[in-house]
Amino acid sequence: MPHNRHKQRLAASLALALGLCAGAAWPDRAAASPALAQKYACVACHQPAAKVVGPSWKDIGARYGDEKASAAQLAASIKAGSSGKWGAMPMPPQGRVPDADLQSLAQWLLDGAP
Repeated sequence: MPHNRHKQRLAASLALALGLCAGAAWPDRAAASPALAQKYACVACHQPAAKVVGPSWKDIGARYGDEKASAAQLAASIKAGSSGKWGAMPMPPQGRVPDADLQSLAQWLLDGAP
């Protein structure tokens, strides 16, 4: 019996250590995306719940979330820019933003930009 208890404790400790390491290696997307929105100046035109120059994060999530669009589709739209989707003000292309960051931002928006 003591040998099995030791194995169980070792397995639990290993699982905890792996979970902690995974959290450190891959930061939470929801926590990283507000920082990315700030880094790439998205916040100059977009805010969480209010339309500024462009639509709010909430409105974007409502329009494209619930599997109406994939993160890849939304990321491509952000990268290419658009005109007429949200009114007269065009969104300039965001080609300088790395694809991985565009994907994170897009998924964050689709998830409701918590």
